[in-house]
Amino acid sequence: MSDPQTLATAALAAAVVAVVLALVAVVVAVVRVGRVRAQLRALEGQRPVGSGDLAALRADLAQALRHVAVVRYDAFGDMGGRLSFSAAIIDDRGDGLVFSSIHARGESRTYAKGIVGGGSDATLTPEEQQALAAARTGSQGA
Repeated sequence: MSDPQTLATAALAAAVVAVVLALVAVVVAVVRVGRVRAQLRALEGQRPVGSGDLAALRADLAQALRHVAVVRYDAFGDMGGRLSFSAAIIDDRGDGLVFSSIHARGESRTYAKGIVGGGSDATLTPEEQQALAAARTGSQGA
């Protein structure tokens, strides 16, 4: 598997997988937030919202993967264009995932790490830590 064309194809496939995972996570988050907003509109239109209803809505919204940040960078000195990236997608409790795609000339590698309570059992790279911090604070990644 040292053929440059095979490596390039594998790198492209890994990048496609990373993009598909990101799109799935965003779609899930958007659908979940949409459902909560629809429930809120229905509740507001029917009767005064009680504290139990609000608590349920807040709990649902807290679980939506709605905090997203992406950090782009050059993983290797001989590569430009900031093609490598780390993305964090988390909920209000800091649960979610961080995934990174590292691009080199002949290959691309994609990694995903689970996040629970704002941390991970796996060691996070500085770029992954930066993406996670940006998602938590709502700021833009680099």
